[in-house]
Formats: sequence, C-alpha cells, structure tokens
Amino acid sequence: QVQLVESGGGLVQAGGSLRLSCAASGRTFSSYAMGWFRQAPGKEREFVTVISRSGVSTTYAESVKGRFTISRDNTKNTVYLQMNNLKPEDTAVYYCAASSRFRIEGLGDADFHSWGQGTQVTVSS
Repeated sequence: QVQLVESGGGLVQAGGSLRLSCAASGRTFSSYAMGWFRQAPGKEREFVTVISRSGVSTTYAESVKGRFTISRDNTKNTVYLQMNNLKPEDTAVYYCAASSRFRIEGLGDADFHSWGQGTQVTVSS
C-alpha cells in the first residue's frame, strides 16, 4: 500500500472552484492508477474520476464531466482534482485512492487498495 494524504478542501459558494491535491508516499506512485471518490452525509461513496498511470487516460462520472479535471504529476507523487462550477450537490468528503489494476475502465471501490483520509468540500447555495 501507499500512504495518501488529501488537502485543499474547504467552503465555497456555488459556481466557485477548488483544487484538491493528494500527496503519495513511496517510490511506486507511477505504478498506480489514481482515483477520486466522494461521500456525502447519508450517502454511499461514489466514484468521481480516475487517471491512468501515465496520465494519458481519464474517466469521469457523468455528474462531473465538463466541470472536474483530474491530473497527476508523477515527479511530485501528486494527483490533483480541479473542480470548477461547483454545485451544492458536490458537497462531500473527497477521497483519493490508488489502484494496481491495469485498466481504468469500470473501476470500483474494491479495485483500490490504498485510500487517503479524505478532505471536506462544502458548496453553499
């Protein structure tokens, strides 16, 4: 497993932007596909986006397409989530996670072996 620490969450107004960061420890960061998940109060954890090891391929949940962008910098062992045009329904704890799966299509919670502690994102209306 790899240690993951999220940061960058906070309180923003609807329409605003936030950039989340997830810093990873270890020397094998580039070996993992990296994903973002979120969990709102009373809701189950849901998939948000995932990026391949090289950063070439990405997949997004329909609810965030066009608004969120995932990226990674393997030289810094960091994955980012740029969130634009935030909506109140984006309010949740956001988690980053690492997967050793070769393909990023159709990944779920069980495919990720390492998880961060989460960072709170609150969007006010």
